[in-house]
Amino acid sequence: MVAVSDGQRSGRAPGDPAGRPMLSPALTAMMDAVGAHSGAVYLLPGDEPVLEMAVMAGLPRSFAAPWERVGVGAPIPIARAVRERRLVWVGGEEEMARSYPRIAMVLPYPFALAALPLATTSKVYGAVFVTWPGSHPPELSDRERHELQTACERLALRLERAAAENRPVRGEADQPVAGPAGTADTLGTVEAARLVARLPYGLCSLDLTGRVGFANPAAADLLGVPVGELLGTHLWASVPWLADPMYEERYRAALISRHVTSFVALRPPSQWLSFRLYPSATGISVRVVRARAVSVTGPAGGERGDAPPRLVSMSQALSLAGALTETVSVQDVVRLVAEEIAPAVGSGALALLGARAGRLHVLGHHGYPDPHLVERFDGMPLASPTPGTQAVTHGVPAFFDSRRQLEHLYPARHATPDGFAAWAYLPLIASGRPVGVCVLAYAEPRSFSTHERAVLTSLAGLIAQALDRALLYDAKHQLAHGLQAALLPHSLPSLPGIEASARYLPATRGMEIGGDFYDLVPSRPLPAAVIGDVQGHNVTAAGLMGQLRTAVRAYTTVGQEPAEVMRSTNRLMIDLGTELFASCLYLRLDPARGRAVMARAGHPPPLLRRPDGRVRVLDLAGGPLLGIDAEATYPTTEIRLAPGSVLALYTDGLIESPGVDIEDAVADLGRRLGEAGELPLEALADELVGHYAAAEERIDDVALLLLRASSAREPG
Repeated sequence: MVAVSDGQRSGRAPGDPAGRPMLSPALTAMMDAVGAHSGAVYLLPGDEPVLEMAVMAGLPRSFAAPWERVGVGAPIPIARAVRERRLVWVGGEEEMARSYPRIAMVLPYPFALAALPLATTSKVYGAVFVTWPGSHPPELSDRERHELQTACERLALRLERAAAENRPVRGEADQPVAGPAGTADTLGTVEAARLVARLPYGLCSLDLTGRVGFANPAAADLLGVPVGELLGTHLWASVPWLADPMYEERYRAALISRHVTSFVALRPPSQWLSFRLYPSATGISVRVVRARAVSVTGPAGGERGDAPPRLVSMSQALSLAGALTETVSVQDVVRLVAEEIAPAVGSGALALLGARAGRLHVLGHHGYPDPHLVERFDGMPLASPTPGTQAVTHGVPAFFDSRRQLEHLYPARHATPDGFAAWAYLPLIASGRPVGVCVLAYAEPRSFSTHERAVLTSLAGLIAQALDRALLYDAKHQLAHGLQAALLPHSLPSLPGIEASARYLPATRGMEIGGDFYDLVPSRPLPAAVIGDVQGHNVTAAGLMGQLRTAVRAYTTVGQEPAEVMRSTNRLMIDLGTELFASCLYLRLDPARGRAVMARAGHPPPLLRRPDGRVRVLDLAGGPLLGIDAEATYPTTEIRLAPGSVLALYTDGLIESPGVDIEDAVADLGRRLGEAGELPLEALADELVGHYAAAEERIDDVALLLLRASSAREPG
């Protein structure tokens, strides 16, 4: 990988040891070729799966603050381009909101974006993104696509040569984009200034970072600040009553979308001013005039000063808060902190420790060369004199700029011998109680500024809320799965003349527990099989499933016929007073005679694969779902079960997919059963559920019960 220095984050180092920049010219040439108004180059430092911004052009780097350093696994276009090694196109704000909601939350403006990897055939060196105003067509043209891909290929080859020659490619100074050339020079500079000074309304010029480069006397008079105090400062820093995120947001909207925007602000005590912003490639021209009084109170003013603009930390918080709301389990939280939060704040390693029953517990960690260094804290009493326990006990964050500072307060045996050089111990407080501590470790000594400490402390609050919710979810999840595991059969009994195999896959939404069930009952004189599906995916559905399975077993054991078993189970469900319904398919098996008798209650039809490989959908007569009609009857159907035949009983999770017709799905399942039916039954079961088992998301539970009649029949 290409080495990346600290210059990337500061944007100050040249492109190579000879002082010739490499990245900036390539980026600006790429933007000029396709008419883009901003862009950035990212590099992969070393072997760490993190993209670091090396140079940005056309917009302030602060606009991309949440994504200056991102994990390759992050759900954003630049990381996706690297993962999939292809161009990723986002055609506008609607597509951005739909596909990348975290970015849309921070930058809810009309703009288009293309992200591409910087890769050769053997290696990925980084990535590039470029953006256009919202006026860009929703599709990328073939010419633009060709220009971007060609430029990225050329830059990737240059990076490859630099790596082969052991020339580190460093971050470079961020580049403005040149404005349109050819302006008629009909007025001298002095006369132009006199013209502007005579105008009756205020005019200001802001550069891409928001600093004032020019203000006429009318603007200074309206704002109440002398021109000399405005020049070179951020407008919202020099004018206290403009120090509000809402006004900064309008400035960002104008630059990113390239649309004229406006707002009205109250100059205390009672004067309303109208601001109109005219964006271009080099900055923003602002016109200020008096406005009619409005009926709302203006926002509160801020403090003067040249502190870092609040939009940086605000956008970081917005992006990460949106990401944390998507986490469900504790491991989701650990993964998000490792892949997005730690890279964003420059941390090289992290540990997430929970506090329970007076002890610390390791919930997860990332980036430590030796995992045992973290695991030794598992079970540590909170009374131990360590930075982590102290942060939890007192609820106060601790920042250590160097190992010397850490060991000054904590003896070496209580410190963290992890090979890192600076640490932040952030207590995780949710609803006024400690839930743990987040430890961020840094490879180099680091001076934590007041601003950085405030941002890290705020992020710790967001992490704490997500972790508290995840701990509760994991506890409920473990309880629910324990319940379901107890209700489903651990193994299937061995039946004479019948080979059986079953699979169960929980849904991946909600509690990942549902009401699908199956069973094989070795009753005398004939065994039975059942499969069913209780409505819902929660503990209630699982509990009702257990009651139905027990009832079917009981009715089978006392010798009821299939139709009566279904009627009795239906009446029981109605007597329980539940508002849930259930589908069910019940079989009385007679392998010695080569037959089976079935009763169906609103359940998907089973499939029968004959010994010759043909598959038939058994469209059985049946009754309504269980739990609807106390007087319902359930007719039975007898089928022939020849030796070598395979019966496939399943729940609707195996055939229902968004946008797929049910009949087509059943036909596809039958085709796969016909093709793979000669496999051993366990392998056949894996084949039929393989697609669903590998899916990251299942909207419903999946249950499958396969029954194969033995080739040898008992005498009848």
